[in-house]
Amino acid sequence: MTRISPQRTRVTGNPREPVRVLVLGTGQMGSGIARLVLARPGLQLVGAFGRRAQRVGLDLGQALDLEHSLGLPISGNLEQLIDETQPEVAIQATCSRAVDAATEISVLLRNGVNVISIAEEMAYPEYGAPALAESLHWEAISHGVSILGTGVNPGFVMDLLVIALSGVCLQIDTITVQRVNNLSPYGLSVMMSQGVGLTPQAFREGVENGTIAGHLGFAESIHMIAHAVGWDIERIDESREPIVSQLRRSTPFVEVEPGQVAGCHHRAIAYAGGRPVITLDHPQQIEPQLEDIQTGDRIEIQGTPTINLAGTPEIPGGQATIALAVNAIPRILNAPPGLFNMTDLPVPAAMLADARRFLPEEMIEIRYD
Repeated sequence: MTRISPQRTRVTGNPREPVRVLVLGTGQMGSGIARLVLARPGLQLVGAFGRRAQRVGLDLGQALDLEHSLGLPISGNLEQLIDETQPEVAIQATCSRAVDAATEISVLLRNGVNVISIAEEMAYPEYGAPALAESLHWEAISHGVSILGTGVNPGFVMDLLVIALSGVCLQIDTITVQRVNNLSPYGLSVMMSQGVGLTPQAFREGVENGTIAGHLGFAESIHMIAHAVGWDIERIDESREPIVSQLRRSTPFVEVEPGQVAGCHHRAIAYAGGRPVITLDHPQQIEPQLEDIQTGDRIEIQGTPTINLAGTPEIPGGQATIALAVNAIPRILNAPPGLFNMTDLPVPAAMLADARRFLPEEMIEIRYD
């Protein structure tokens, strides 16, 4: 994708006001993001958009189970909400597919709002939706704003962290990444996509008809890694197998009896030059500790030198995605206009000081020559 680097000139001005942030989505992730924005100095939560009609009009404080009202009713009209709140950046947590995310992103772009999306396919949309990615890239440029896809996975553990480790290698033969994680903190939509609560037979039928997706983002992670190291991927073989529980397990959203599915063991193997080069292995289930399953993340790069990095327990997916989305705010505001993935911009760091400390105090004027 061709990038245009705009000319940037500084305009003298007063120290900036807090960054005005809009959150799209009020589910598990959207709510967590909103809480973190509220807690971060230098950020101002100005509104929330929700797709669920039954939540429209509800005060966001009530939706977040806060003890006080925020005076921010959840809106179902994104265009009107943008006009009323004038956000600088929006964090989208409403969906997983790039095609589902695109309409909201386009509305934000044409209103001059920078976008951070945690939709899994937006982590590397150049693979799954190249025409859409190209369109969004040029739309962002035409309105002088930026888009970033991020998240814990895809976006960090099974791709960006791998790419960073590869930087010390003279030669790479194969890359293997395993992530064993606990699904319990996630909401109902994730449980459904993993087949949690089904019989093994219903799970296999769901894999066949496409209703059981397993992990979304393997292809995006593989192509992000491959692009970074210079491999041309020829094909990706994927398998999804049910993780059948031997005892009763439960979360606030689902109950699993012995013999039912507690999660999905999803594996992808990518080939280049006629041989397997990248293997991503991702067994995830609710309450794994009940059957003495230890969660964790492991990266093995076979090459010169061989690299092994492992940690347990897992990097917690929900907390990490929330943190990445909010910590990326300075990165996207400092970026030139366009569509970016996590390899294109400086890696986000924990934003422990006032957010404005990481931004220019002066206003920035963007012009194209």
